[in-house]
Amino acid sequence: MNRSQIKKSQPYQDHGVKLFTGEHTRYLSEKIANYYGQDLGQLTLHRFSDGEMQPVIEESVRGAFVFFIQSTFGPADNLMELLLMIDAAKRASAGYITAVIPYYGYARQDRKDKPRVPISAKLVADLLMAAGVDRIVTMDLHADQIQGFFDFPVDHLTSEAIFIPWCKTQDLSNVVFASPDVGGVKRARTYAKFFERDLVICDKYRVRANEVAGITVIGDVEGKEVILIDDLVDTAGTLCKAADELLNKGAKSVRAICTHPVLSGPAYERIADSSLQQLIVTDTVSLQPDKPKEKILVLSTAELFAEAIQVTHSFQSISDLFQRHK
Repeated sequence: MNRSQIKKSQPYQDHGVKLFTGEHTRYLSEKIANYYGQDLGQLTLHRFSDGEMQPVIEESVRGAFVFFIQSTFGPADNLMELLLMIDAAKRASAGYITAVIPYYGYARQDRKDKPRVPISAKLVADLLMAAGVDRIVTMDLHADQIQGFFDFPVDHLTSEAIFIPWCKTQDLSNVVFASPDVGGVKRARTYAKFFERDLVICDKYRVRANEVAGITVIGDVEGKEVILIDDLVDTAGTLCKAADELLNKGAKSVRAICTHPVLSGPAYERIADSSLQQLIVTDTVSLQPDKPKEKILVLSTAELFAEAIQVTHSFQSISDLFQRHK
């Protein structure tokens, strides 16, 4: 589908759509706007010498459907910029404000797993609500229940609409799908069920955050091509250890599908030096330009988000998108 095929349905009392982007998500926002068939709105970000920022919307948004596209990787500055943009639009009498957050930062801190720690995903939700947003559009939250942290609609897109069409282009006759941990079994099972393939689980345990002590493989991978499924890849320690263990158990090859390429610390080098054959990700987080990326394939989410903006604007069903893309 190209941008001319995305139809603009006119909602009740339509005052037009305005698309704006945060500073570090422009690489994706421009592609989304291109698919949508509309230029990004004019917004200037002023930075003061003490580090404060001030976004200025350079055109009228009175009564308009306003969409702010901003991933909160980083994540503090990007989150603060998003909050300030929302506040600016609210005070400029925008009709309906939607935050399009391809990658929702702090999503891994969704519960108290030990004493005296914050539930940061809930705090971020509270900040967005306090800023004045009316709706969130995001993709592959680390835990589905984060949607319940909001008191307004959350359109939770899933990357299956991106990755399943890609999988269909591959030879899956000898493939098994695997989860790199017990928490991700639901995601991996979706692919295994859709393609009628076996499911394997890698049971990991940690000694501390971002450091995996060991992995146990549950299931038969002898002579199989394994595709690991996860929502994000951070330091890549889990993926690389899982790939090694799967190969030790007789797997023929290991690839990984991960929605959000956070890729912090030594992640790029680990992937380049690992036994992973390929890592397939989306563009919800930008890759670092000076890092090795020979094994990394990036699939764009721009068309899916453009269509999500269209159906939000026209009050249509968001769930129909997934059926069209599979």
